[in-house]
Amino acid sequence: MAKTKSDIEALINKLESLNTEGMYLDDFFHTWKKNDDEIDAVFTVAEILRGLRENNISAKVFDSGLGISIFRDNSTRTRFSFASACNLLGLEVQDLDEKLSQIAHGETVRETANMVSFMADVIGIRDDMYIGKGHTYMKTVSEAVQEGYKDDVLEQRPTIVNLQCDIDHPTQAMADMLHVINHFGGVENLKGKKIAMTWAYSPSYGKPLSVPQGIIGLFTRFGMDVVLAHPEGYDVMSDVEDVAAENAKKSGGSYKKVSSMQEAFKDADIVYPKSWAPYAVMEERTKLVEEGKFDDLKELEKRCLANNAKFKDWTCSEELMKSTKDGKALYMHCLPADITGVSCKEGEVDASVFDRYLVPLYKEASYKPYIIAAMIFLSKFKDPSAKLSELLEAGKKRIK
Repeated sequence: MAKTKSDIEALINKLESLNTEGMYLDDFFHTWKKNDDEIDAVFTVAEILRGLRENNISAKVFDSGLGISIFRDNSTRTRFSFASACNLLGLEVQDLDEKLSQIAHGETVRETANMVSFMADVIGIRDDMYIGKGHTYMKTVSEAVQEGYKDDVLEQRPTIVNLQCDIDHPTQAMADMLHVINHFGGVENLKGKKIAMTWAYSPSYGKPLSVPQGIIGLFTRFGMDVVLAHPEGYDVMSDVEDVAAENAKKSGGSYKKVSSMQEAFKDADIVYPKSWAPYAVMEERTKLVEEGKFDDLKELEKRCLANNAKFKDWTCSEELMKSTKDGKALYMHCLPADITGVSCKEGEVDASVFDRYLVPLYKEASYKPYIIAAMIFLSKFKDPSAKLSELLEAGKKRIK
């Protein structure tokens, strides 16, 4: 249901009670690096920005400026979500295509970061394929633009937004959570809800770990019963599991790991079957690429695909869905899913299950532009509630 102006005012009043000072002029790397007020603020601003658009009110707070996107892996939803978020706030987007830049001629990361940032207000980066590399790259860019700002090379300090790294996918996890909050009628209704974050079979081997890690690292903050399920050997990073366990302890929820998809799905309120590569495999893959051993890389892929094939029964089937809470669990996926008989012969989910949840899946994805816009917004305004009140009061029409 579309928000009324009084709904937006109530959200702005809520935002005013949250401490967001730490987000001002700061980057957004991992959800677990943000406190509860800051996480709540991202959700609240995202809802306000969506409400403004629903009411045909412009949210443009920039008269000019660039949003730089650096995608070192393929993307559809996140790429267009970042562009939409920047446009919503009044920024133009420029992609950095590393093949067309001077990077191939030896330009360093630190140099590139400053050269693309002269009139940039935000840099969105996706670098998720190599363990120990993606987050490190983002931190290097962050440090470089901070130095550029300090040395008066840059008039403003661009915010770095993690659009997916090797550790976390914060824009996805937070969009997923906002979808869940709305689906269940409010954050107060999440305590005790069970979510099954499970590995699922895929005919590919190199899917990043950051989605399951992002889910267990965020959903455990809301008093939910979070279950991670995967076959033996398909571990995620132990550090992130430690974060999940600590979050669950603080929130009054629970976190546990099981080795059966059936156990994870039983009485679950939410299921999130998604393939990922084992942490050890991703480490080996990274090392082989670094050393240029591409023949060995092909052998690794063959070995991993053969191992994946041992677990083809790890799929989201109609039978498994019947074992969830009242047989009506919310099915979630970051997309694109490997759909059995559609995008592949055998995959993560039965076509009938996927088709039944198309509308909820589209709604899930629709929150991401607003989440990204909220992250940018909160980094640019010391008093975000005042700025949002100003936009609401001005009521400038988006469509004339």
